[in-house]
Amino acid sequence: MKDLFTLEGRVALVTGGSRGIGRMIAEGFIMQGAKVYISSRKAAQCDAAAAALSEGGGECVSLPQDLSTVEGCRALAARLVALEPKLDILVNNAGAAWGASFEEFPESGWDKVMNLNLKSPFFLTQALHAALAAAASHEKPAKVINIASIDGIRLNPQDTFSYHASKSGLIYLTRRMAKRLIRDWIVVSCIAPGPFASEMNRDARDHADEVAKRVPLRRIGTDEDMAAAAIYLASRAGDYVVGATIPVDGGVALAE
Repeated sequence: MKDLFTLEGRVALVTGGSRGIGRMIAEGFIMQGAKVYISSRKAAQCDAAAAALSEGGGECVSLPQDLSTVEGCRALAARLVALEPKLDILVNNAGAAWGASFEEFPESGWDKVMNLNLKSPFFLTQALHAALAAAASHEKPAKVINIASIDGIRLNPQDTFSYHASKSGLIYLTRRMAKRLIRDWIVVSCIAPGPFASEMNRDARDHADEVAKRVPLRRIGTDEDMAAAAIYLASRAGDYVVGATIPVDGGVALAE
């Protein structure tokens, strides 16, 4: 039982890992013993985050990459495989949001969000399939963890049409991918975060007390809340959780 949550000896890639939820997950993995690669679009920010995450004695490596295109996904996969022929854990976290009224919502806002939030997780996983399969076995499956949102389960009051569609789509894509990849001993699952302080969720970051009033647990999520859920799914503890989406939201999905 004492080894249920360890990630010792495992290699992980966390996209969007330089800040926000991705960084929370990366830090948690490192503290549990994993070697973690992080990717983000901005190279300087990615490099600085990797350096900071390595300060405690863990190992974090920066692989900056724009993942908004299939070519970008394949490029990141090629760079990683050149360094690590086997990948134990992939966290598809990189994402974007766009808000505009129904009457004025632009095609650019639709495409940007759908490409990064829904298309890229599929094609990055596809590009890394061989590396994941090389690490996987019946006794120790590889893991793919998609980061959706509570907005894929219930509506929020904002006009984020493509964001809602992309995150609900990712939840169902998780199920479809899980059904196919389990034959290769690759377990696919999903986390649907609620309010966590991040650049994407500025309300939770800048108005935590006000946002907390709308959360049944009466607080926003902490770094530990997100890291714990991801560690559970990535470790031996989560081996039997296939295709499921876990809300980590303080009860927001249940709120009226």
